[in-house]
Amino acid sequence: MNHLEVHGLHHGYNGAEVVCGLDFSVPHGAIGCLLGPSGCGKTTVLRCIAGFESVRAGRIVLNGALVSGPGITVPPEHRHVGMVFQDYALFPHLPVEKNIAFGLHRAPSAQRAARTRELAELAGLADVLDKFPHELSGGQQQRVALARALAPRPELLLLDEPFSNLDVDLRERLSLEVREIIKASGATAVLVTHDQHEAFAMADEIGVMRAGRIEQWDSAYNLYHQPANRFVADFVGQGVFLPAKVLNSRQCEIELGMLEGSIPSACQVGCDACGKGCRTDILLRPDDVVHDDASALTAEVQHKAFRGAEILYTLRLASGRKVLALVPSHHNHALGERIGIRLDVDHVVAFQPEP
Repeated sequence: MNHLEVHGLHHGYNGAEVVCGLDFSVPHGAIGCLLGPSGCGKTTVLRCIAGFESVRAGRIVLNGALVSGPGITVPPEHRHVGMVFQDYALFPHLPVEKNIAFGLHRAPSAQRAARTRELAELAGLADVLDKFPHELSGGQQQRVALARALAPRPELLLLDEPFSNLDVDLRERLSLEVREIIKASGATAVLVTHDQHEAFAMADEIGVMRAGRIEQWDSAYNLYHQPANRFVADFVGQGVFLPAKVLNSRQCEIELGMLEGSIPSACQVGCDACGKGCRTDILLRPDDVVHDDASALTAEVQHKAFRGAEILYTLRLASGRKVLALVPSHHNHALGERIGIRLDVDHVVAFQPEP
């Protein structure tokens, strides 16, 4: 059974529609994510789920109960939803222990203390319970905010860009820690972010948003390898499009050679029939282009980005077009050098050429 269901959601401000017929659901104990650029409407969706906004149309169902719909808006305090804000919103005058326990003020003191200790242990905060927020690192503050939100055992946990104030290395590590904490607590959660790495590290399923709509709701693997359209392909991961000639339903030809796989049908790539020289664009990811010194096919190194264990090369082909290749960093080549490459494409991703 789904814990959260959003059906046909519409919302906007000052006559402008921000969310346009949104649909998605999150099962019990799962972590869902709304991923998209600034201004796409993802935070508005979160505010509607929390009850901070009355929806214009559509329904929001939480644990089987209608909480938002035509003429219905259950107040936030009655939705049993926990919220982790972008700026953490910790109480600066309270120590960690009292920050965590803040939502438990109606519970008996013994129960409140036990739950606080439980969350402190789960979040790795047992040694800093007497410290104040300004004495903590950014990662510790994030875990305090998470523990406080989980303390009352909410039916749903909402996280609004929770790592945006942290540096890149800490974001990646903390997103994995936060996922473990949420999973260990048994909570259902919805994360909003513009950062695909956070989405991939934390979420079970991800909805890529654009202009108030979800372009694709899927696993991270499918978003990367089987994007529904060019927007998803461009937004998720890195890659370039190369023009291709469709030979038949299983083969197409690009500058680097022949590709075999399930080529989209003619109507999907905008031509009359496959096998008649129709054109399409093929998406190549950096992991589709393999560095191979033994290959007769070569490309010129135009740019290189060192990433520790790997180097991301931008390679210029004979036509002048460019591709990306992710290569182990002990293969350190100079700008202007020609290196051998070969294709290793498991998923052929093709779209209609742009006009």
